[in-house]
Amino acid sequence: MQESFTREFDSLDEIFAFINRFLATEGLDEKVTFPIDLAVEELFTNMVKYNTGGGNEISISIGKRDDAVVLELIDFDVDPFDPSKAPQANVDDAIEDRRIGGLGLRLVRSVVDKITYEYKNRQMKVSVFKKLER
Repeated sequence: MQESFTREFDSLDEIFAFINRFLATEGLDEKVTFPIDLAVEELFTNMVKYNTGGGNEISISIGKRDDAVVLELIDFDVDPFDPSKAPQANVDDAIEDRRIGGLGLRLVRSVVDKITYEYKNRQMKVSVFKKLER
């Protein structure tokens, strides 16, 4: 399944409905739905907030490949930023000593199995993989 969404925070409800239609159709439970919902919310929000340039829409696709659910977000006409290599937020430091940012990506990394990044011709694609338990 693939659909494009307007680059604005108000699109999140529509995105969750799109993602959850797929997950419900596949009969997937909370072990998969929670990590996918968290990942799409964090990544989409970051694209809206931080991607320099950016077209009017962000494309999102979701499907099953082999033994995993694969979520892909594609942002157009943006500068490169690889979230899979962003530094981990250090949660062991005192709050006043922590740098701002990175906590959402840390949470995403903790609940999914893999994040990949591709950038070509000002197009950024972030893919998230969540393995299905058998």
